[in-house]
Amino acid sequence: MTYENVILACWAAFLIVWALSALRVKRDIRGGYASIWKSYWAMRMAVALLLLFFAFRLANRAASEPSHVSNRFSLFSPTPALGWTGATLTVIGIGFAIWARAALGRNWSPRPAVKEHHELVTSGPYEYVRHPIYTGILVSALGTALTGTVFGAIVFVLASTLFLARIRREEQIMLELFPNEYPAYQARTKRLVPFIW
Repeated sequence: MTYENVILACWAAFLIVWALSALRVKRDIRGGYASIWKSYWAMRMAVALLLLFFAFRLANRAASEPSHVSNRFSLFSPTPALGWTGATLTVIGIGFAIWARAALGRNWSPRPAVKEHHELVTSGPYEYVRHPIYTGILVSALGTALTGTVFGAIVFVLASTLFLARIRREEQIMLELFPNEYPAYQARTKRLVPFIW
C-alpha cells in the first residue's frame, strides 16, 4: 500500500460518510430539507466518488510507471517521509471531521442554515474548536497537498477560501439562535485551531 492509496481511501471514506449521513438531517426552517435529493447531493457524491476511483487507478499506475504518469499530476515529488506525513495528516483530519459530523448529528447542513429544533452542540470535538469539520477537512487537504499533488493543492486553497467565508455567516446564525449560550461558547473555544485561533 502506498501513501497515495491511504489518502485516496480516506477521501473516499469521507465522501461515503457524508453521503449517507446527509440522508438524515433536520428540516431547514426556511423551507425544504437540506437533504441529498433537494440539493443534488447524490449526484455530486457520485461524481466525487467516480473521480476518486479514477484517482485510485492513476495512483496505482503511477506506482508502476513512476517516470511519466505521476509527474504530469504533481507540483513536486515528495520524499517518502513527507508523503507518509501527508498521509498521516489526512487520516487524522478525516477522522476528526467524521467525529465532528457524528457529534453534530441531525443538526448538520450543507450550507449555513437554521434547522428545526436547532441545538447548540458543544461536545466531542466541539469542546476544542467551534468548526471542527472545517478543521478536519483543512488538515486533510494540507496532508494531501504535502504529497505534491495538484488535487491536494487545489482542495486546500478552495477549502480555505470557502470555509473562512462561511465561518462568519455561521457564527452570525448561532449568535442569533443562542444569544446567551453562544458568546460564552466563543469565549472558551477557538474557531479552527485549538488554543491558537
